Amino acid sequence: MIDTMKTEVDMLERHLHVLEMVRENGPIGIVKMSNESDHVRHEIRYSLRKLEEANLITPTQQGALSTEQSSSFIENLDEQLNEMRAKIAAMRPGE
Repeated sequence: MIDTMKTEVDMLERHLHVLEMVRENGPIGIVKMSNESDHVRHEIRYSLRKLEEANLITPTQQGALSTEQSSSFIENLDEQLNEMRAKIAAMRPGE
C-alpha cells in the first residue's frame, strides 16, 4: 500500500517538474523536455496530458504553454501540501 502511495508521489513530483519547465521555458516540446530532464518522452507526454486536464498548461504547435491557472496553483501548492502532511500524520496508528 505504501509503495502505491510512493509511486503516486513520484508521479506528482514529475508533473510538477514538467509544469516548472513549461512555466520557465514555454513554449516547450516533449523532446526538449525529455532531453533536459531525467524523464523519458512517454512520461513527459503523460504529465503534459494530466497538466492539460487540470487546465495548468495548453498545447500549441510550438509546444506547451502555462495557463493563468498555473500561477494560482503554484501559489496555493504549499498550503495543499501542508494539508496532505497533516492528513498523513493523522493516519499513524495509536495517535
